[in-house]
Amino acid sequence: MRLHVLGTAAGGGLPQWNCACPGCAGARAHPERRRRHASLAVRAGPGRWYVVNATPDLGEQIEACTELHPGPGIRHTPVAGVILTDAELDHTLGIARLREAAELDIWSTVTVSAALRGQLRLDAVLTAYTSVRWRPLTRRPQDLDGAGPEGVPDLRVTAIPVSAKRPRYARQDDATAAGAATDAGQDWVVALRLDEPATGAAVLYAPAVGVWSEELRSAAETADCVILDGTFWDDQEPVRSGISKRTATEMGHLPVTGPTGTAERLARLEARCFYTHLNNTNPLNDPHAQEHRVLAEIGLRTATDGMVIDL
Repeated sequence: MRLHVLGTAAGGGLPQWNCACPGCAGARAHPERRRRHASLAVRAGPGRWYVVNATPDLGEQIEACTELHPGPGIRHTPVAGVILTDAELDHTLGIARLREAAELDIWSTVTVSAALRGQLRLDAVLTAYTSVRWRPLTRRPQDLDGAGPEGVPDLRVTAIPVSAKRPRYARQDDATAAGAATDAGQDWVVALRLDEPATGAAVLYAPAVGVWSEELRSAAETADCVILDGTFWDDQEPVRSGISKRTATEMGHLPVTGPTGTAERLARLEARCFYTHLNNTNPLNDPHAQEHRVLAEIGLRTATDGMVIDL
């Protein structure tokens, strides 16, 4: 299995256009610190890749990854489709940038597709440009492509609910009026378990985690690689930095450290573990921050844009 980390920043990217926090200021002064919105490309087979979350940076992310470049045909693309972990704007606005595709497969939970098609009217907009197939992403393992040369599926995906957080545009009153699901529970945000049956390789990708459930724990313990929500270093970071009156957990993100943190959980795993989806206030955006040493001491790392992971 091969993975390309296309981006590692939370909403707004790094730097965020209207932010002068130390993280954004540092990225403006040191361009090598810049981060694009969190996204991942996973190879499903020869010349076929799925993009996990279509961010506003999608065009630039594809250009930065040669294995996603078009060819040899004038309009041939190795991008086979998009898999969504949620309905947030920073994970879905890039779908519109794929409108030139001859056809487009979008995998998401029924809850997420209802929000994108109902509240954002994305289906109606895209229909004028291309043929879109909305594929239901479920809690059962599903084969994304057909079988490979040996009759074994190339790539399998399983959705693991991790949060009931709705995007702002799909708040309960609006969702009810538009006919979207209102009892979807935690299917608003899912982690993805990606399996390659031919090799047995498994990845857990979870850029937003609000609850460390038994299902998530089990998936992490049996994965070869875990790429997890690192939005905030500690629970008080949003309040301390002045960007919110809510804590990290109240915003739907388990922090890296502290009583509700994930670092100690990851440190117990045998898998290769990385943090992604860093908010611009997170000290991990500074490559010289002592927080990196804290993680390194327990065998953890922060993912970087452009990183290639082979399993």
